Amino acid sequence: MDIFETDDNSTPLTEEEKQQLKAKWITTRAELNDLETKCIAQAEIWLLKNKNDILNENFIKTLHKKMFGDVWKWAGVFRTSERNIGVAPYEIQPKLRMLLNDVKYWIENKTYSQKEIAVRFHHKLVQIHPFPNGNGRVSRLMADLLMRKFGNKKLNWGSNNLTEISAIRKQYIEALKFADNGDYSKLLHFVDE
Repeated sequence: MDIFETDDNSTPLTEEEKQQLKAKWITTRAELNDLETKCIAQAEIWLLKNKNDILNENFIKTLHKKMFGDVWKWAGVFRTSERNIGVAPYEIQPKLRMLLNDVKYWIENKTYSQKEIAVRFHHKLVQIHPFPNGNGRVSRLMADLLMRKFGNKKLNWGSNNLTEISAIRKQYIEALKFADNGDYSKLLHFVDE
């Protein structure tokens, strides 16, 4: 089995991106997932000490690098190739700036509940898909950080590992697709279960 094999809802890597795997000893998808999980846990420890403003481009890039920097050379760098999801590469920075400004506006004007702001932020960040891979994971962590900034507990994402093919992942992907059409009810329900 190819360690880069994905399901229909995963973001495939380009051949060039695959070559930038730092951990050359990895031979299975399980080893890759395990290493990424360990690195994300280290990033979460770093976050406990971080009191910076999270709603800026540099923070998101730094977080992605902390999460995946020991695994991928492209960690923390915006993608430069088209994907099966996400905006065109040249649109990443302007769309991300617009999203960050929208989130600040929603917070300041209490446009939505705190949970809905975090969920919408997560969804829109996934839609932009700024990085070659790891976008769902960085987006979920950003939503949880926003909840923490609000003084709330993190959201319930239904599983510690939504990267593995499962019924929970299928439900999550379906909720994201509803949100793509402006209906956030399934995604809000998903984070409540």
